[in-house]
Amino acid sequence: MRLLVFGFGYSARALAARTAGDVHVTATVRTPLPAPWRDAVETVPAGDGDALATVLRRSDALLVTAAPDPETGLCPGFEALAPHLASGSGPGWIGYLSTTGVYGDRGGGWVRETSELRPASETARRRVAAEAAWAGTGRPLAIFRLPGIYGPGRSALDRVREGSARRMTAPGQVFSRIHVDDLADGLAAALARPDRTGVFNLCDDEPAPAADVTLEACRLLGVEPPPETPLDLDALTPAARRFWAESKRVSNARAKAALGWRPAHPTYREGLAAILAAGG
Repeated sequence: MRLLVFGFGYSARALAARTAGDVHVTATVRTPLPAPWRDAVETVPAGDGDALATVLRRSDALLVTAAPDPETGLCPGFEALAPHLASGSGPGWIGYLSTTGVYGDRGGGWVRETSELRPASETARRRVAAEAAWAGTGRPLAIFRLPGIYGPGRSALDRVREGSARRMTAPGQVFSRIHVDDLADGLAAALARPDRTGVFNLCDDEPAPAADVTLEACRLLGVEPPPETPLDLDALTPAARRFWAESKRVSNARAKAALGWRPAHPTYREGLAAILAAGG
């Protein structure tokens, strides 16, 4: 299989590592890739329209991971690639990485793929627009709505080590999350089943308070946890305020049933333990 990835960041690199030897990955880049990726992944300049069109025509699948542009509000992958899809050639499957932020705040209640979209932030509204734009291409499409992604180099373990971890508490507030390797497994499962289209929530099995994750990271590292701090939205940055203003439980039942996927790290406990065991 030949896969074109628009936006070769943290999630896409995990997928490339997961599918090495089975999937030929071509990735859009703006700067040269560091080792070991420069030898493992074919690259194409993100701004070279002709080169992108050529790669797109010979690709079996397309995965768009880049977020909408904060200035234009548009999906850069759609702007660059959609015009070349009109001819009918190119990938028979498109995947788009979206966010569970499109569901908005549910006061700790459950959301599923069929739940009404209630984006509360401009960032989430851009994602809703991007989902609709890709759906409008008429190509077989899988939309993956993702919560917070953590993994090596991006977990509560790192924040505890850096001394930046906080244990903010808000009664009843919970979040879903996903280990980056589980995300890669879910995407690989979808690539292997291109007939399974629609929306998929990829997340772990146990929505939990952020303070519990910090506490577990401290336990694993054998350090004293930071004191509990009541949540004060007014004291947070705008980005942090958007995150903490929402609380919901995200169901992954459809992804399990349709893709045959199961998270290897069903909760943050297994996820953090695995990162630590691997030296992360």
